[in-house]
Amino acid sequence: MKRRQFAAQSAAAFAVAAAAPLVFAQQDRTVRILVGFPPGGSADVVARVLAEKMRVSLGQNVIIDNKPGAAGRLALGELRRAAPDGTTLVFSPSGAMVIHPWLYSNLGYDPAKDFTPIALGSTFDFAVTAGPGAPAGDLKTVLAWMKANPAKANYATSGAGTVPHFAGQLIAQAAGVPMTHVAYRGGAPAAQDLIGGQVPLMVDTASETIEHHRAGKVRILAVTGEQRSRALPDVPTLKESGINVTADAFFGLYGPPGMSPEVVARIDKAVADALRMPDVQEKIYSLGLVPAHAGPAELAATQAAHLKRWEMPIKNSGFKAES
Repeated sequence: MKRRQFAAQSAAAFAVAAAAPLVFAQQDRTVRILVGFPPGGSADVVARVLAEKMRVSLGQNVIIDNKPGAAGRLALGELRRAAPDGTTLVFSPSGAMVIHPWLYSNLGYDPAKDFTPIALGSTFDFAVTAGPGAPAGDLKTVLAWMKANPAKANYATSGAGTVPHFAGQLIAQAAGVPMTHVAYRGGAPAAQDLIGGQVPLMVDTASETIEHHRAGKVRILAVTGEQRSRALPDVPTLKESGINVTADAFFGLYGPPGMSPEVVARIDKAVADALRMPDVQEKIYSLGLVPAHAGPAELAATQAAHLKRWEMPIKNSGFKAES
C-alpha cells in the first residue's frame, strides 16, 4: 500500500512539475509583441502603453517589435510560425482578422484557427480628417468640393484592406462621391502627407491626427461611431453630418496556435491589470480610443461578429484584391 501511495504521489508530483514550465519557464525570457505597423501609429502606441505595465505583472521584459507591411499580415505570418510558449505575441487591429479573409483568396492564414486569442485591448471608431489640401468648412463642404474636383478626391488610410479603407468606401458611396483610396504603410506616414497637403482627406483612428487637430494643423470633421468621442466632444458623428455610415474596430492580443490555457490566462491577466490602471485608461482615452478588456472567449466572439458584419459591405464594394 505504501509503495502504491508513494508511486501515486510521485506521479502527481511529476505531473505538477511537468506542467509548471508551461506557465513559468518563459518568465525569464523576453516577451516580444509584434506590431504590423510602423512606430507612432495607434496600434504601436497602445501596445507600448500596455507593454510597460505588463512587464511588472508578468515579471519579465516585454518589448515591441514593429513588423510593418501588408496591413499587418507580415506580423501575423511571423506569429503563426512562432513557438506557442507565450514569448511571441501580436497586437493587431481587427482588420487583419475580419476584413482580409473577405479580400484575399490566398491569405496565408485562417484567423479563426491559426492564432490563439488572448485579450481584447481596446475598441475604437475612426476620424475623418481634412488637411490643408482640402477647403475650409464642414464634412459636407469638403465632400462637395471632392465631387466637383474628382482628380483631387483622394483619401489616405494606414493600408489597403484595413477597416478605415472600407469605412472610406462606405462614406464615398453614401455621399455619392467617387473617392480614390491612397494606402500607406501605417497611420503615421499617412498623417504626414495629410499635413503636407499631398492628400486632402484621411480616414483612420483618431490617434493618428488628434494632436495635429489640437494644434490646428488639420481638422477632424467627423467620427464614425454611433456616439461622439470622449476625446473629441465637439466633433459630430457621420450620422450627425448627414452621412448614414458607422464603423468601428478593436485591437486584440493574439498568440501562436497551440498555446496552453495556463499561459494564455497569465498573459490575459496582465492585460486586464494594465487596462484597469487609471493612467493607462486616460492615455488610451486621450487617443480617441476606448480602453476595453475581454478575455480569450470574448475576443474570439467579437472577432466572429465583426467578420460577419463586414462580409456584405466588402463584397458590395467591388474592391479587387490580389490573390
